[in-house]
Amino acid sequence: MTGVQTCALPILGKKDKIKTVVEAAIGKGIPIRIGVNSGSLEKDLKKKYKSSIPEAMVESAMRHIRILEDMDFYDIKISLKGSNVMETIEAYKIIAEKVDYPLHIGITEAGTLFTGTIKSSLGLGILLYEGIGDTLRVSLSSDPVNEIRVGFEILKGLNLRQRGVNIISCPTCSRQEIDVIQLAGDLEKRLLHITEPLSIAVMGCVVNGPGEAKNADIGITGGKGITTLYKRGKKIKKIKEDKVLEILVDEVESMIK
Repeated sequence: MTGVQTCALPILGKKDKIKTVVEAAIGKGIPIRIGVNSGSLEKDLKKKYKSSIPEAMVESAMRHIRILEDMDFYDIKISLKGSNVMETIEAYKIIAEKVDYPLHIGITEAGTLFTGTIKSSLGLGILLYEGIGDTLRVSLSSDPVNEIRVGFEILKGLNLRQRGVNIISCPTCSRQEIDVIQLAGDLEKRLLHITEPLSIAVMGCVVNGPGEAKNADIGITGGKGITTLYKRGKKIKKIKEDKVLEILVDEVESMIK
């Protein structure tokens, strides 16, 4: 699921220009990505498929696939991106039935960090669950670092890739004895540098807390001003709430080393 260097095909370019790109790609030994965007489809396809953007996107891609194949070039990757989640999913489903070329999936112009993460998670999650997609791109109006983080979290959620900490934490609840929201958020920020897979449970009470904490690599359960630390399924010690963040960070870094 990692990215691969590609040469983007000028999708509206003339054939002589495309031939120049093909020759350059052959010389460098890199694939060409055919990139179709729902916002820049050819005029004739917009007219032909007024009510079906997915079919228009696929036909656009097939046109350019044939151009490359006519030039005996087959090292191709295909991208069909739209800002509409359902249209993009449908487009990828259609083309996955037509070709065996690798597919670069993404919801383009997905929006801000919050809304874009949700749209990308829905679109990419559905496609990946159905076995569609070889590389991916998360598109956010945010720091590009967040795009990478969201992409990895999608892969982690589907058990396709493991990297960094996986924080298991409970929602707001009247049973909570500690400030789970603050603690989980601070912990996530402090451990962004960790790349090794590690599950950490931050649980607010003793109802579900002990079970989740025991199943994680390391975790805590909340009490009245006191938390209980678990490591690899074993209860280790009690920690005062105001000390738990620093101790958890130290414990995690020690486990990694």
